[in-house]
Parts: sequence; structure tokens; C-alpha cells
Amino acid sequence: MPGIKEIIDNQRTYFNNGQTLNLTFRLNALKVLKKSIREHEEEILDALKSDLNKSAFEAYATEIGMVLEELDYAIKKLPRWVKTKRVNTPIMHFKSTCYRISEPYGISLIMSPWNYPFQLTLAPLIGSIAGGNCSVVKPSAYSPATSAIIAKILGCFEENFIAVIEGGRDANQALLDEKFDYIFFTGGVSVGKTVMASASRNLTPITLELGGKSPCIVDKEVNLDLAARRIVWGKFLNAGQTCVAPDYLLVHKEVKKELIKCLKKYILEFYGKCPCENEEFPKIINEKHFRRIRDYLNNGELVAGGEFNEKTLSIAPTILDGIQWEAPIMQEEIFGPVLPILEFSDISEVIISVNSRPKPLALYLFTTNKKVETRIVRSISFGGGCINDTIVHLATSYMPFGGVGESGMGGYHGKWSFDTFTHTKSILKKSNLIDIKLRYPPYGNKLNVFKKLFG
Repeated sequence: MPGIKEIIDNQRTYFNNGQTLNLTFRLNALKVLKKSIREHEEEILDALKSDLNKSAFEAYATEIGMVLEELDYAIKKLPRWVKTKRVNTPIMHFKSTCYRISEPYGISLIMSPWNYPFQLTLAPLIGSIAGGNCSVVKPSAYSPATSAIIAKILGCFEENFIAVIEGGRDANQALLDEKFDYIFFTGGVSVGKTVMASASRNLTPITLELGGKSPCIVDKEVNLDLAARRIVWGKFLNAGQTCVAPDYLLVHKEVKKELIKCLKKYILEFYGKCPCENEEFPKIINEKHFRRIRDYLNNGELVAGGEFNEKTLSIAPTILDGIQWEAPIMQEEIFGPVLPILEFSDISEVIISVNSRPKPLALYLFTTNKKVETRIVRSISFGGGCINDTIVHLATSYMPFGGVGESGMGGYHGKWSFDTFTHTKSILKKSNLIDIKLRYPPYGNKLNVFKKLFG
């Protein structure tokens, strides 16, 4: 297999030949990718089971299904996305026409994480293909089975168009030492800073999809039973290893006791008395993260869960009460099936507390009070979120998904994936039939005329 530098050089030659610019080429590539995924569905499910113990339902719903939906949307909409867009022309440019076109950056690097290893690799790749780029894909070494099937699926393409680089940190660093035209990274904040520093050496544009501590706020005016069901589902999906999982609960003190009761009911209903023995409940990705999450069990008061199995790397859905902001569990993203609870008595406390910390990737609010909803949405900066639900805001091709501040920069999904992987080129075409001499020297008394053009 050629080395990384040779692969990139070959891709640049391939890109410069102009093949990827053709709409038919891009559409065909998206259709070939869809066909390859369909042909390997069972292997994808097996790989996700091996890496994370994901059930077939959860794996399909959160990984394969989302990718196929994005593919269908891009195939349908791409002919419209690539069209030249005519725009208005200011009177001062008479006689001219203005338009803009979307052009690919060139060679894109897509670096993906282990928690949703299939979806978070293929979804951005769809945008890169639709944009007309060549792509180097770097899946996570922490999910080796899924990385291997991704390489197999993408083997349907020439390496000069799409190449897969497997491996660990050495491979990551070798890639970051090379010059790309665009970098798309999904992962943690600390590694994201390293990727951004590497990109800055070549002034490479970048998208960072990171994470952070995403709050889930439960107001006193709320359907508690429904809120609990949706919170339990969102928090413990993929055993909490979700970048937009509710990281902690901020609960109004008047409803906290009843909410905890409902949360415990749904944990039992969803995962049984022994979640660590439930074949449908995902495991923690590796021993390092297992030990990190297990240490959080010593924080606050244990009110549900707390069981774990070191051999299977499983930790039961856990609720911790009596948590203070200074607790160790509140200092970094949990990224596991442990839910700490803090209480509040007035919504102003929530706004002050959340705004005093790094901007979260997601925010969830459960309330039936429109004024509370408006106040929270308008007063707190966050990447995106839900009112009266969790997680599902990212499962749509009609809105961008992305962070803000320390939770990331840039967005994708649907048209925003295409926009992310293309540069918008603005063109003004001037007529040769007339040439107004106002702009040319000598200027003399032309200033008053010029001012009138600007009102």
C-alpha cells in the first residue's frame, strides 16, 4: 500500500484532472456508496456489536439509517445545490451581472471518533463527495471492527478518489503533518485543539465537531413522566457515549423527587434489573474509559444503578443526587451512563450557571411554559437542542448540526454538508457595451454625484 504522502499526491493529481467536478460523477459516487452500504449491512451491525455491544436496532437507527437518509437527501438535492446562483447587482455596478458558484476545496481529511464510528465517518464523507472533493478518511482505532468494515465498504472506490487510513495516534499525526485543503474532525476538545493547531500551519479551513457538558433543564411546569422517559432514552443511548447526551440534570426543586422516581421507573423498564447483563445495552469502549467513568460513582448520593462489570466493560445506568458544581463529575464531559442531578429554585439560576461555563454542544429543556422556553433559548448560547425531547435534533437533513465556542465550529447535515465542503466563489461579469467614467480619475467635482449613488 502506498504511503500517506503518495496517497495525497495521487489524489491531488486525480482532483486536478477535473473528474470530480462533474455532477454525474458525484451522483454516481453517492449511489455507489449507498449500494456498498446496503451490501454490507449485516457486517456493519456485527462490527458495531463487537466494538460497542450495540443492538441491531440501535445500530441501525443511530448509524446505518441516518447515513442512508443523508445519502438519499443528497442524491435528490445535489443537482439543485451545484447550480450557478444568480444574485442581485447594485446600481453602482451597472451594467453587470453577479452570480456565485460552489467549488470543491480539493483534498479533504475526515477524522472520526469511536462512539458512532460508522455514522460519524460516513455522514461527513457524503458532504465531501457531494462537494466534488477527493477524501482521505481516518476512522478511529478504538473501534477496529467498524474501521475495518468502513475500509471494506469504501474499497469500491479508487484510492485516488477515496482512501481509508487505519491506525492509531501515529497515523493521526502523520496525516496532520501533511497539507490538506479541508479538515473535518469529530472528537474531544483536547484532540480538537491539536488538530486545529496543525491546520493553522497551512491555513487549512476546518470543521470541529466536539462536545462538552450539555445541560438538561427540567422546569416545574412539565409533563414529568414523559420527560423522564425521553431523558432516560437520550442519556443512556449508546451507554451515554454520545456527544450530545444530556450530561447533567438541572431540576426545579419542587419536582426533583417525583422526577427521580420516574427516571428510576424507566431505567428498570428499558434495561431490566441487571443492565450489565442486558445484551441490548452497549458497553464502554475500553478499559481506560471504563475506569474513568467508574470513578464518578463515588460522587454525591447514589439513587439508582451503580453496578458495573469490569470483564464486560459494562456500567449500569446510574443516577447521582446531591451533586454540587465543584464535584469532580462536573469538571469534564462524562461520556458514560452516569447522570448527576443538581437542583434550582428559579430559572435565573440556571441561566447564570450555564453561561458561566463553556458553551455546550446541546441543551435540552423540558417545560410547558412558553415564557421559560423563550428565556432559556434566547439567553443561553449552545450548539443546538430540543424542547421536551433529547438527542433527536441532529437526526434531520433540514437543519445544520454543530457546536459553538469550545463545543466546536461549523455545521453539517443536508445542504450544510455540501456548503461545508465547498467554497462559494463570487463572480461579477461586466458588460462591454457601456463604461461609466465616474470611477476613473481625474475626480474633480465627481464626489457629490458619487454620494448621490449611495443615497
